Amino acid sequence: MQALAEMIACPTSMPPGEGYEDFARLMEASFADLGCTSERVIVPRELWDGPGLSGERVNLILRPDMPGADADLPEAMIYFHTDTAPVGDGWTVDPLSLTERDGKLLGRGTADMKGTIAAVRDALLRLADAEAPLAFRPVLAFCSDEEGGRYPGIRYLAENGPLPEVLLNLNGSAEPRIWAGCLGSLDFTLTVTGRATHSGEPDRGINAAEALLPALIALNALKPQVEARTTALPAPPWSDGPLKGRLNITAIHSGDKGSALPGQAQTTVNRRYIAEEDAETVISEIRETVARAMDGTAALDWDLRVTGHLPPVSDPDGPATRRWTLARARAFGLPESDFLRYGSGTSSDFGWVQKAGLKHMLLGGLARPDRNVHAADEFTTVEDLRGLSDAIAYFLAADSAPDGADQTDSFPTEGTPQ
Repeated sequence: MQALAEMIACPTSMPPGEGYEDFARLMEASFADLGCTSERVIVPRELWDGPGLSGERVNLILRPDMPGADADLPEAMIYFHTDTAPVGDGWTVDPLSLTERDGKLLGRGTADMKGTIAAVRDALLRLADAEAPLAFRPVLAFCSDEEGGRYPGIRYLAENGPLPEVLLNLNGSAEPRIWAGCLGSLDFTLTVTGRATHSGEPDRGINAAEALLPALIALNALKPQVEARTTALPAPPWSDGPLKGRLNITAIHSGDKGSALPGQAQTTVNRRYIAEEDAETVISEIRETVARAMDGTAALDWDLRVTGHLPPVSDPDGPATRRWTLARARAFGLPESDFLRYGSGTSSDFGWVQKAGLKHMLLGGLARPDRNVHAADEFTTVEDLRGLSDAIAYFLAADSAPDGADQTDSFPTEGTPQ
Protein backbone atom coordinates (compact mmCIF):
# COMPACT_ATOMS: atom_id res chain seq x y z
CA MET A 1 0.00 0.00 0.00
CA GLN A 2 3.00 2.28 0.33
CA ALA A 3 2.95 3.14 -3.38
CA LEU A 4 -0.70 4.21 -3.24
CA ALA A 5 -0.14 6.20 -0.03
CA GLU A 6 2.67 8.16 -1.73
CA MET A 7 0.43 8.94 -4.71
CA ILE A 8 -2.42 10.21 -2.52
CA ALA A 9 0.06 12.41 -0.62
CA CYS A 10 1.23 14.05 -3.87
CA PRO A 11 -1.43 16.72 -4.61
CA THR A 12 -2.46 16.97 -8.28
CA SER A 13 -5.81 18.72 -8.14
CA MET A 14 -7.18 20.27 -11.33
CA PRO A 15 -7.61 23.18 -11.13
CA PRO A 16 -4.94 24.51 -10.89
CA GLY A 17 -2.89 21.56 -12.19
CA GLU A 18 0.41 22.37 -10.52
CA GLY A 19 1.45 18.87 -9.41
CA TYR A 20 2.18 17.05 -12.68
CA GLU A 21 5.98 17.41 -12.55
CA ASP A 22 6.18 16.09 -8.98
CA PHE A 23 3.86 13.20 -9.83
CA ALA A 24 5.90 12.27 -12.92
CA ARG A 25 9.02 12.00 -10.77
CA LEU A 26 7.11 9.87 -8.28
CA MET A 27 5.94 7.52 -11.05
CA GLU A 28 9.45 7.13 -12.45
CA ALA A 29 10.65 6.12 -8.99
CA SER A 30 7.64 3.88 -8.27
CA PHE A 31 8.06 1.87 -11.50
CA ALA A 32 11.88 1.85 -11.43
CA ASP A 33 12.04 -1.86 -10.56
CA LEU A 34 10.53 -2.61 -13.98
CA GLY A 35 13.44 -0.98 -15.82
CA CYS A 36 11.24 1.49 -17.67
CA THR A 37 12.28 3.80 -20.44
CA SER A 38 10.79 7.22 -19.76
CA GLU A 39 9.52 9.96 -22.06
CA ARG A 40 7.96 13.27 -21.06
CA VAL A 41 5.58 15.08 -23.38
CA ILE A 42 4.78 18.71 -22.49
CA VAL A 43 1.55 20.29 -23.71
CA PRO A 44 2.28 23.88 -24.89
CA ARG A 45 0.83 26.46 -22.52
CA GLU A 46 -1.12 28.29 -25.22
CA LEU A 47 -3.24 25.17 -25.76
CA TRP A 48 -4.39 24.69 -22.16
CA ASP A 49 -4.05 28.03 -20.38
CA GLY A 50 -7.15 29.54 -18.81
CA PRO A 51 -8.64 31.10 -15.68
CA GLY A 52 -7.29 29.59 -12.45
CA LEU A 53 -4.76 27.31 -14.16
CA SER A 54 -1.02 27.15 -13.53
CA GLY A 55 1.91 24.74 -13.67
CA GLU A 56 3.51 22.79 -16.53
CA ARG A 57 1.43 20.09 -18.24
CA VAL A 58 3.77 17.10 -17.96
CA ASN A 59 2.62 13.83 -19.55
CA LEU A 60 4.75 10.79 -18.77
CA ILE A 61 5.11 7.71 -20.98
CA LEU A 62 6.77 4.65 -19.38
CA ARG A 63 7.69 1.49 -21.27
CA PRO A 64 8.47 -1.31 -18.80
CA ASP A 65 11.13 -3.84 -19.75
CA MET A 66 9.00 -6.95 -19.25
CA PRO A 67 10.89 -10.29 -19.42
CA GLY A 68 7.95 -12.02 -21.13
CA ALA A 69 7.44 -9.43 -23.87
CA ASP A 70 8.99 -10.13 -27.27
CA ALA A 71 10.07 -7.11 -29.29
CA ASP A 72 7.59 -7.87 -32.08
CA LEU A 73 4.52 -7.97 -29.81
CA PRO A 74 1.83 -5.33 -30.31
CA GLU A 75 1.69 -2.62 -27.67
CA ALA A 76 -1.21 -2.05 -25.30
CA MET A 77 -1.37 1.46 -23.86
CA ILE A 78 -2.74 1.63 -20.32
CA TYR A 79 -3.99 5.14 -19.62
CA PHE A 80 -4.26 7.02 -16.34
CA HIS A 81 -5.11 10.65 -15.72
CA THR A 82 -2.94 11.89 -12.90
CA ASP A 83 -5.04 14.90 -11.90
CA THR A 84 -7.76 14.67 -9.29
CA ALA A 85 -10.80 16.75 -8.50
CA PRO A 86 -10.13 19.46 -5.91
CA VAL A 87 -10.30 18.20 -2.33
CA GLY A 88 -13.52 20.06 -1.49
CA ASP A 89 -15.41 20.16 1.79
CA GLY A 90 -16.86 17.60 4.17
CA TRP A 91 -14.04 15.10 4.63
CA THR A 92 -13.94 13.08 7.85
CA VAL A 93 -10.28 12.06 7.25
CA ASP A 94 -7.22 13.80 5.82
CA PRO A 95 -7.92 13.69 2.05
CA LEU A 96 -4.19 13.65 1.20
CA SER A 97 -3.40 10.66 3.41
CA LEU A 98 -4.40 7.07 2.70
CA THR A 99 -6.72 5.97 5.51
CA GLU A 100 -8.12 2.48 6.11
CA ARG A 101 -11.52 2.43 7.82
CA ASP A 102 -14.19 -0.27 7.90
CA GLY A 103 -12.74 -2.02 4.86
CA LYS A 104 -12.47 1.20 2.88
CA LEU A 105 -9.33 2.95 1.63
CA LEU A 106 -10.10 6.66 1.77
CA GLY A 107 -8.30 9.59 0.13
CA ARG A 108 -8.59 11.91 -2.84
CA GLY A 109 -7.78 9.83 -5.92
CA THR A 110 -8.19 6.36 -4.43
CA ALA A 111 -10.96 5.52 -6.92
CA ASP A 112 -10.42 8.29 -9.49
CA MET A 113 -7.84 7.23 -10.42
CA LYS A 114 -4.55 6.83 -8.55
CA GLY A 115 -5.72 3.52 -7.13
CA THR A 116 -5.70 2.09 -10.66
CA ILE A 117 -2.00 2.97 -10.97
CA ALA A 118 -1.25 0.96 -7.84
CA ALA A 119 -3.23 -1.99 -9.21
CA VAL A 120 -1.40 -1.96 -12.56
CA ARG A 121 1.97 -1.62 -10.83
CA ASP A 122 1.18 -4.70 -8.76
CA ALA A 123 0.13 -6.69 -11.85
CA LEU A 124 3.25 -5.77 -13.82
CA LEU A 125 5.59 -6.62 -10.94
CA ARG A 126 3.98 -10.04 -10.59
CA LEU A 127 4.13 -10.71 -14.33
CA ALA A 128 7.78 -9.66 -14.43
CA ASP A 129 8.71 -11.82 -11.43
CA ALA A 130 7.05 -14.83 -13.07
CA GLU A 131 8.65 -14.03 -16.46
CA ALA A 132 5.24 -14.81 -17.91
CA PRO A 133 4.92 -14.73 -21.73
CA LEU A 134 2.82 -11.74 -22.71
CA ALA A 135 0.27 -11.06 -25.45
CA PHE A 136 1.05 -7.31 -25.43
CA ARG A 137 3.92 -5.05 -24.46
CA PRO A 138 2.46 -2.62 -21.91
CA VAL A 139 2.94 1.12 -22.35
CA LEU A 140 1.88 3.35 -19.45
CA ALA A 141 0.52 6.82 -20.17
CA PHE A 142 0.19 9.22 -17.21
CA CYS A 143 -1.76 12.17 -18.57
CA SER A 144 -2.83 15.67 -17.54
CA ASP A 145 -6.06 17.65 -17.36
CA GLU A 146 -8.83 15.07 -17.53
CA GLU A 147 -10.68 16.77 -14.68
CA GLY A 148 -11.11 19.96 -16.68
CA GLY A 149 -9.48 22.22 -19.20
CA ARG A 150 -9.48 22.68 -22.94
CA TYR A 151 -6.64 20.38 -23.92
CA PRO A 152 -6.17 17.14 -21.94
CA GLY A 153 -2.84 15.37 -22.28
CA ILE A 154 -4.23 12.30 -24.08
CA ARG A 155 -5.63 14.62 -26.75
CA TYR A 156 -2.17 16.04 -27.36
CA LEU A 157 -0.68 12.54 -27.58
CA ALA A 158 -3.38 11.34 -30.00
CA GLU A 159 -3.10 14.40 -32.25
CA ASN A 160 0.69 14.47 -32.38
CA GLY A 161 1.75 10.89 -32.87
CA PRO A 162 0.44 7.36 -33.43
CA LEU A 163 -0.97 5.54 -30.41
CA PRO A 164 -1.20 1.74 -30.08
CA GLU A 165 -4.30 0.10 -31.48
CA VAL A 166 -5.08 -1.39 -28.07
CA LEU A 167 -6.01 1.42 -25.65
CA LEU A 168 -7.07 0.56 -22.11
CA ASN A 169 -8.60 3.50 -20.23
CA LEU A 170 -8.79 2.82 -16.50
CA ASN A 171 -10.87 5.89 -15.68
CA GLY A 172 -13.99 3.77 -15.51
CA SER A 173 -15.93 1.40 -13.34
CA ALA A 174 -15.31 -1.77 -11.38
CA GLU A 175 -18.90 -2.71 -12.20
CA PRO A 176 -19.48 -5.55 -14.73
CA ARG A 177 -19.81 -3.18 -17.66
CA ILE A 178 -18.91 -3.15 -21.35
CA TRP A 179 -18.39 0.45 -22.39
CA ALA A 180 -20.89 1.66 -24.99
CA GLY A 181 -19.69 5.27 -24.87
CA CYS A 182 -20.53 8.47 -23.00
CA LEU A 183 -21.83 12.00 -23.31
CA GLY A 184 -19.71 15.01 -24.21
CA SER A 185 -18.99 17.81 -21.77
CA LEU A 186 -18.48 21.55 -22.22
CA ASP A 187 -17.43 23.94 -19.44
CA PHE A 188 -18.15 27.65 -19.81
CA THR A 189 -16.74 30.43 -17.63
CA LEU A 190 -18.77 33.63 -17.57
CA THR A 191 -17.05 36.68 -16.08
CA VAL A 192 -19.03 39.85 -15.39
CA THR A 193 -17.24 43.13 -14.66
CA GLY A 194 -18.77 45.89 -12.56
CA ARG A 195 -17.25 48.54 -10.30
CA ALA A 196 -16.38 47.88 -6.67
CA THR A 197 -17.43 50.37 -4.03
CA HIS A 198 -18.49 50.64 -0.40
CA SER A 199 -21.87 48.99 0.10
CA GLY A 200 -23.02 52.09 1.99
CA GLU A 201 -22.59 54.10 -1.22
CA PRO A 202 -23.85 51.68 -3.91
CA ASP A 203 -24.57 54.46 -6.43
CA ARG A 204 -20.83 54.93 -6.85
CA GLY A 205 -20.35 51.37 -8.12
CA ILE A 206 -21.85 48.57 -10.17
CA ASN A 207 -22.61 45.36 -8.29
CA ALA A 208 -21.14 42.59 -10.48
CA ALA A 209 -22.92 39.85 -8.51
CA GLU A 210 -26.31 41.44 -9.20
CA ALA A 211 -25.38 42.06 -12.83
CA LEU A 212 -24.66 38.33 -13.16
CA LEU A 213 -28.14 37.34 -11.97
CA PRO A 214 -30.00 37.72 -15.31
CA ALA A 215 -27.60 35.27 -16.95
CA LEU A 216 -28.02 32.75 -14.14
CA ILE A 217 -31.80 33.01 -14.38
CA ALA A 218 -31.72 32.58 -18.17
CA LEU A 219 -29.43 29.56 -18.00
CA ASN A 220 -31.63 27.96 -15.37
CA ALA A 221 -34.66 28.55 -17.63
CA LEU A 222 -32.82 26.78 -20.47
CA LYS A 223 -32.18 23.72 -18.31
CA PRO A 224 -35.56 21.95 -18.90
CA GLN A 225 -35.17 22.33 -22.69
CA VAL A 226 -31.70 20.78 -22.58
CA GLU A 227 -32.80 17.90 -20.36
CA ALA A 228 -35.66 17.02 -22.74
CA ARG A 229 -33.05 15.90 -25.31
CA THR A 230 -32.34 12.18 -25.06
CA THR A 231 -29.82 9.88 -26.72
CA ALA A 232 -29.94 6.39 -28.20
CA LEU A 233 -26.87 5.46 -26.11
CA PRO A 234 -27.98 2.66 -23.76
CA ALA A 235 -28.49 3.91 -20.22
CA PRO A 236 -27.02 2.26 -17.09
CA PRO A 237 -29.19 -0.52 -15.65
CA TRP A 238 -29.97 1.55 -12.53
CA SER A 239 -31.13 4.56 -14.56
CA ASP A 240 -34.81 5.53 -14.40
CA GLY A 241 -34.89 6.58 -18.06
CA PRO A 242 -32.77 7.35 -21.12
CA LEU A 243 -29.56 9.34 -20.90
CA LYS A 244 -30.15 12.99 -21.65
CA GLY A 245 -28.46 16.34 -21.98
CA ARG A 246 -27.63 18.24 -18.82
CA LEU A 247 -27.03 21.86 -17.88
CA ASN A 248 -25.73 22.78 -14.44
CA ILE A 249 -24.37 25.93 -12.82
CA THR A 250 -21.46 24.43 -10.91
CA ALA A 251 -19.62 27.39 -9.37
CA ILE A 252 -20.26 31.05 -8.50
CA HIS A 253 -17.61 33.43 -7.13
CA SER A 254 -18.03 37.11 -6.25
CA GLY A 255 -17.06 39.45 -3.45
CA ASP A 256 -15.61 38.73 -0.03
CA LYS A 257 -17.38 40.84 2.59
CA GLY A 258 -20.60 42.63 3.42
CA SER A 259 -19.32 46.19 3.32
CA ALA A 260 -18.20 46.19 -0.32
CA LEU A 261 -19.99 45.72 -3.62
CA PRO A 262 -18.05 43.22 -5.75
CA GLY A 263 -16.43 44.51 -8.91
CA GLN A 264 -16.33 41.12 -10.57
CA ALA A 265 -18.48 38.00 -10.57
CA GLN A 266 -17.75 34.68 -12.22
CA THR A 267 -19.72 31.52 -12.77
CA THR A 268 -18.92 28.12 -14.27
CA VAL A 269 -21.55 26.30 -16.30
CA ASN A 270 -21.29 22.65 -17.31
CA ARG A 271 -23.21 21.37 -20.31
CA ARG A 272 -23.35 17.61 -20.94
CA TYR A 273 -24.31 17.05 -24.55
CA ILE A 274 -25.48 13.92 -26.34
CA ALA A 275 -23.83 12.46 -29.43
CA GLU A 276 -26.84 13.53 -31.50
CA GLU A 277 -25.98 17.18 -30.78
CA ASP A 278 -23.26 19.22 -32.47
CA ALA A 279 -20.73 20.91 -30.18
CA GLU A 280 -20.77 24.20 -32.06
CA THR A 281 -24.56 24.34 -31.90
CA VAL A 282 -24.40 23.70 -28.16
CA ILE A 283 -21.84 26.49 -27.73
CA SER A 284 -23.96 28.89 -29.80
CA GLU A 285 -27.05 28.15 -27.72
CA ILE A 286 -25.24 29.00 -24.48
CA ARG A 287 -23.67 32.15 -25.97
CA GLU A 288 -27.01 33.41 -27.32
CA THR A 289 -28.76 32.71 -24.01
CA VAL A 290 -26.14 34.66 -22.07
CA ALA A 291 -26.03 37.51 -24.62
CA ARG A 292 -29.80 38.04 -24.46
CA ALA A 293 -29.73 37.99 -20.67
CA MET A 294 -26.83 40.43 -20.37
CA ASP A 295 -28.23 42.91 -22.89
CA GLY A 296 -29.18 46.06 -21.02
CA THR A 297 -27.63 45.09 -17.68
CA ALA A 298 -25.51 47.59 -15.76
CA ALA A 299 -22.33 45.52 -16.20
CA LEU A 300 -19.35 47.36 -17.66
CA ASP A 301 -18.36 44.22 -19.55
CA TRP A 302 -18.89 40.48 -19.68
CA ASP A 303 -16.91 37.62 -21.19
CA LEU A 304 -17.94 34.02 -21.90
CA ARG A 305 -15.27 31.42 -22.64
CA VAL A 306 -15.21 27.69 -23.30
CA THR A 307 -12.81 26.50 -20.60
CA GLY A 308 -13.24 22.75 -20.93
CA HIS A 309 -14.35 20.31 -23.62
CA LEU A 310 -14.59 16.53 -23.81
CA PRO A 311 -16.37 15.18 -26.94
CA PRO A 312 -18.73 12.18 -26.73
CA VAL A 313 -17.47 8.63 -27.15
CA SER A 314 -19.48 6.33 -29.44
CA ASP A 315 -19.25 2.62 -30.35
CA PRO A 316 -15.80 1.87 -28.88
CA ASP A 317 -16.01 -1.92 -29.36
CA GLY A 318 -13.17 -3.67 -31.19
CA PRO A 319 -11.03 -6.82 -31.37
CA ALA A 320 -9.85 -6.68 -27.74
CA THR A 321 -13.25 -5.97 -26.14
CA ARG A 322 -14.12 -9.57 -25.33
CA ARG A 323 -10.60 -10.39 -24.10
CA TRP A 324 -10.86 -7.53 -21.60
CA THR A 325 -14.37 -8.60 -20.57
CA LEU A 326 -13.23 -12.18 -19.95
CA ALA A 327 -10.19 -10.98 -17.99
CA ARG A 328 -12.40 -8.92 -15.67
CA ALA A 329 -14.98 -11.71 -15.36
CA ARG A 330 -12.31 -14.14 -14.18
CA ALA A 331 -10.64 -11.59 -11.89
CA PHE A 332 -13.88 -10.63 -10.13
CA GLY A 333 -15.35 -14.16 -10.13
CA LEU A 334 -18.31 -13.30 -12.36
CA PRO A 335 -19.90 -15.01 -15.38
CA GLU A 336 -19.46 -13.24 -18.70
CA SER A 337 -23.24 -12.90 -18.90
CA ASP A 338 -23.17 -10.44 -15.99
CA PHE A 339 -21.36 -7.86 -18.14
CA LEU A 340 -23.84 -5.43 -19.68
CA ARG A 341 -23.14 -2.87 -22.42
CA TYR A 342 -24.19 0.66 -21.48
CA GLY A 343 -23.11 4.27 -21.63
CA SER A 344 -23.00 7.05 -19.08
CA GLY A 345 -23.75 10.71 -18.51
CA THR A 346 -20.18 11.26 -17.40
CA SER A 347 -17.56 12.17 -20.02
CA SER A 348 -14.11 11.04 -21.11
CA ASP A 349 -11.05 12.67 -22.62
CA PHE A 350 -11.00 9.65 -24.95
CA GLY A 351 -13.56 11.50 -27.04
CA TRP A 352 -10.54 13.41 -28.37
CA VAL A 353 -8.83 10.10 -29.13
CA GLN A 354 -11.79 9.07 -31.28
CA LYS A 355 -11.77 12.43 -33.06
CA ALA A 356 -8.09 11.81 -33.83
CA GLY A 357 -9.12 8.62 -35.65
CA LEU A 358 -8.75 5.79 -33.11
CA LYS A 359 -12.17 4.20 -32.67
CA HIS A 360 -11.46 1.12 -30.51
CA MET A 361 -10.90 1.56 -26.79
CA LEU A 362 -11.47 -0.38 -23.58
CA LEU A 363 -12.69 0.87 -20.21
CA GLY A 364 -12.25 -0.36 -16.66
CA GLY A 365 -11.30 1.02 -13.30
CA LEU A 366 -12.27 1.35 -9.66
CA ALA A 367 -15.34 3.61 -9.68
CA ARG A 368 -18.67 2.39 -8.33
CA PRO A 369 -21.85 4.40 -7.66
CA ASP A 370 -21.13 4.57 -3.90
CA ARG A 371 -17.44 5.51 -4.07
CA ASN A 372 -17.87 9.29 -3.58
CA VAL A 373 -15.87 10.12 -6.69
CA HIS A 374 -15.39 13.94 -6.76
CA ALA A 375 -16.99 14.15 -3.30
CA ALA A 376 -15.83 13.96 0.31
CA ASP A 377 -14.49 10.64 1.64
CA GLU A 378 -13.74 9.15 -1.79
CA PHE A 379 -12.73 5.52 -1.37
CA THR A 380 -11.95 2.21 -2.96
CA THR A 381 -11.52 -1.25 -1.43
CA VAL A 382 -8.73 -3.78 -1.20
CA GLU A 383 -10.97 -6.27 -3.00
CA ASP A 384 -11.40 -3.98 -6.01
CA LEU A 385 -7.68 -3.18 -6.13
CA ARG A 386 -6.95 -6.90 -6.11
CA GLY A 387 -9.58 -7.58 -8.77
CA LEU A 388 -8.30 -4.89 -11.12
CA SER A 389 -4.70 -6.06 -10.68
CA ASP A 390 -5.69 -9.61 -11.55
CA ALA A 391 -7.72 -8.41 -14.56
CA ILE A 392 -4.67 -6.56 -15.92
CA ALA A 393 -2.53 -9.67 -15.42
CA TYR A 394 -5.06 -11.91 -17.20
CA PHE A 395 -5.41 -9.43 -20.07
CA LEU A 396 -1.68 -9.01 -20.70
CA ALA A 397 -0.57 -12.60 -20.19
CA ALA A 398 -0.35 -14.74 -23.34
CA ASP A 399 -1.95 -17.75 -21.65
CA SER A 400 -3.99 -16.00 -18.97
CA ALA A 401 -2.23 -15.16 -15.71
CA PRO A 402 1.12 -16.67 -14.65
CA ASP A 403 1.34 -19.30 -11.94
CA GLY A 404 0.77 -17.77 -8.54
CA ALA A 405 -0.88 -14.65 -9.89
CA ASP A 406 -4.51 -15.55 -9.21
CA GLN A 407 -4.48 -13.25 -6.21
CA THR A 408 -2.30 -10.25 -5.47
CA ASP A 409 -0.10 -10.25 -2.40
CA SER A 410 0.49 -6.50 -2.21
CA PHE A 411 -3.00 -5.58 -1.01
CA PRO A 412 -3.72 -7.01 2.46
CA THR A 413 -7.32 -7.88 3.14
CA GLU A 414 -7.43 -6.16 6.50
CA GLY A 415 -5.49 -3.87 8.77
CA THR A 416 -3.63 -0.68 8.17
CA PRO A 417 -2.40 -0.03 4.58
CA GLN A 418 1.24 -0.96 4.18
